[in-house]
Amino acid sequence: MQSENVIAFAGEEEPAGLEIRVNFGVFAGRDATSAELEELGKLLVPEAGEVSIVGEERHEMAEDAEVVLRQVRVTIPPERVPDDSAERREFCERLVTLAEIWARQCINERHSEITEL
Repeated sequence: MQSENVIAFAGEEEPAGLEIRVNFGVFAGRDATSAELEELGKLLVPEAGEVSIVGEERHEMAEDAEVVLRQVRVTIPPERVPDDSAERREFCERLVTLAEIWARQCINERHSEITEL
């Protein structure tokens, strides 16, 4: 079974909000800029009404490996997320699609070469 490369995906936020994660660094080879994060906000606010956006660098380490993740997290507060499961799914799909479009535009405009060390 082959896994598909995923740029953006949604996770549950307590107690029923929504979190969208964008694997930005995997595809862009760099961090998202402040201007790019602002552009993402401009895309999402008309749909969600309110968002929190964080560009982060995470280090996950074990004795024999280290991984650096550069991702973007978008959090939508619970009061902005529909209660109905079908509406919630559609809402989530719209926001994930917008995040994917944003990421692809950023990556196409400027990306760093990804190399293995």
